[in-house]
Amino acid sequence: MRHTIILLYLGLFCLNVTAQQQTNFDYLDVFKLEYASDPQIAPDGEHIVYVRNGFDIMKDRRQGTLWLLDTDSGTQLKLTEGQNWESSPAWSPEGDRIAYISSTDEGAELFIYWVDAGRSARISQLPESPSHLTWSPDGSHIAFSMMVDEKAPVIAGMPEKPEGAKWAGTPRITDRLKHEADGRGYLQPGYRQLFVIPAIGGSARQLTRGERNFSGPLSWSPDGRSIYFSANLNEDWEYDFVNSEIYRLDVQTGETTALTDRKGPAESPVVSPDGSMIAFTGFEDRVQTYQVSELYLMNLESGEIRSLTGDLDRSIDQVNWAANGKGLYFTYDDFGNSKVGYTDLKGSTEVIADNLGGTSIGRPYPGGSYSVNEEGEIAFTYTDPHHPAEVAFTSGKGKIKILTGLNDDILSHRKLGEVEEVRYTSSVDGRELQGWIVKPPHYEEGKSYPLIVENHGGPILNYGDRFSAEMQLYASEGYLVFYPNPRGSTSYGEEFGNLLYNNYPGDDYQDVMDGVDHLIGKGYTSEDQLFVTGGSAGGIMTAWIIGKNNRFEAAVVAKPVMNWISKTLVADNYYGYANYRYPGQPWENVETYWKFSPISLVGNIETPTMVMVGMEDLRTPPSEAKQLYHALKIRKKETVLVEIPEASHGIASRPSNLITKIKHTVAWFEKYKK
Repeated sequence: MRHTIILLYLGLFCLNVTAQQQTNFDYLDVFKLEYASDPQIAPDGEHIVYVRNGFDIMKDRRQGTLWLLDTDSGTQLKLTEGQNWESSPAWSPEGDRIAYISSTDEGAELFIYWVDAGRSARISQLPESPSHLTWSPDGSHIAFSMMVDEKAPVIAGMPEKPEGAKWAGTPRITDRLKHEADGRGYLQPGYRQLFVIPAIGGSARQLTRGERNFSGPLSWSPDGRSIYFSANLNEDWEYDFVNSEIYRLDVQTGETTALTDRKGPAESPVVSPDGSMIAFTGFEDRVQTYQVSELYLMNLESGEIRSLTGDLDRSIDQVNWAANGKGLYFTYDDFGNSKVGYTDLKGSTEVIADNLGGTSIGRPYPGGSYSVNEEGEIAFTYTDPHHPAEVAFTSGKGKIKILTGLNDDILSHRKLGEVEEVRYTSSVDGRELQGWIVKPPHYEEGKSYPLIVENHGGPILNYGDRFSAEMQLYASEGYLVFYPNPRGSTSYGEEFGNLLYNNYPGDDYQDVMDGVDHLIGKGYTSEDQLFVTGGSAGGIMTAWIIGKNNRFEAAVVAKPVMNWISKTLVADNYYGYANYRYPGQPWENVETYWKFSPISLVGNIETPTMVMVGMEDLRTPPSEAKQLYHALKIRKKETVLVEIPEASHGIASRPSNLITKIKHTVAWFEKYKK
């Protein structure tokens, strides 16, 4: 489906900015970038409230505040006068109020904004931060989830210390399967529970209890008597971690009723406007590396469940009913591009909007969100290779209006690298493969450029034609940047994504090298100008590549897994690898785990290698990076270890660390560039 794009405020496309006035995208420009997220359209379609995200250069962090946008004129104003972190806007059913979460000196709290009065007030006093705000159909209450703390286990009582003695602190004891998470660190004991609070303020009433987590998107029944949600309440819930079911909660009694009984996840239920059906996403777990999440429809009277999107062969997310109950809206990724789709109740699908995303500033990953009102009007985050997320609007009839120009003040004065799609053929099985190149800002046709291969993470993930500060900064330094989607990437169907099952790293290595050979054959680069990098799964691929060949002048291996045996038993998600990645646990299948560990190839590495990792990384812990660095040092190969402070697995979450990562990568490549 082709869409007409109407640009209201994107000054970057205006012709009054000449090439002579433009300079290359620079490192400190990262702090100047802004992007939109969570756009929520009003019931009457006249306004959109969204989170406007920017970066504080003094505090080195992201800051989000709520803005109100007129869909007709594009005029916007800040919702509140404060500068606190604001998020999760939700319109009341009548459109007269907006619920949202805002930080306070006492923690995050729930606020209400009265549209006509233009005033806000706090309506809660909560011990923890609320999430998943959902209005009741009559607008009288708001449901949400919140952590309820539990006491940590105590094994032994210590003797009383002498008065004034300075003993070590109390030991931290855990008996939980999941006790830490990357980016959050140690998880305090407790469980997420569901609550409801009057919309005029008052005491929050706890609806659920017990040693289980009740969280995720919530959906009220039209009569306001029930709330539908997804959870894993099974007896063996910790170890049966892939499973979840759909439940109905009686708001008055707290009684919980299971509606599904499936092998695999059933998630994000949304009740139909007439209350007769539930839509949800999930899949029948066949125990493999990648499984497409389908959109299911359940008849609440008969219990019949059927899939609406089995023929689409793409993972479904963010489901919303059409107001007339005749279809549903959803998001999915297709060939590296995120879309808003629609299906009728027979499963006939169409594309409503392309280019959803732009909320991943560092690298061109999927993301973004949308909302739809009763008239079928949609607000969504729009991106392209030259724009982080903007707020866009469509009536669903083809025309798309981009309402914001959050980066006109900076990007209209920058010469960005052009992004071009490349298609090439796999030498393994003849498949067509997809990738993108970013050309240096002042690219000259026919000239050969040094090439950086940038491998994406996941590996069950995808890159696409989206804005990326990292790619643009590499290009601004004079490099041609190649970022491919080899087998195992999402957005190409379940079979393609699952080609890495029991074979990772595998033929995805050859897919990347086929792309390099394709670019050399086209004259973009030459054999003596090749560099390679990547983070997480991209770090694994980079380490695998230099263990398989010596074609690259230099490599930067960022936050890798080097040893699947040690990684699997040390990382925060240690319990989730057996059988879904390789058969059995590491001690049951040492040979296979070692066979696919890049450290097994370290004796072949001759490429000068920088090893990089966040010092607080719990997903691919620093011990993994050190295995590569120490092995190369023992072998007396050119190497250096870069440990980034105050960085978890998501190094780019702090702008200065994003800059540190790119600066050090470029400096290492420049050292070996011919």
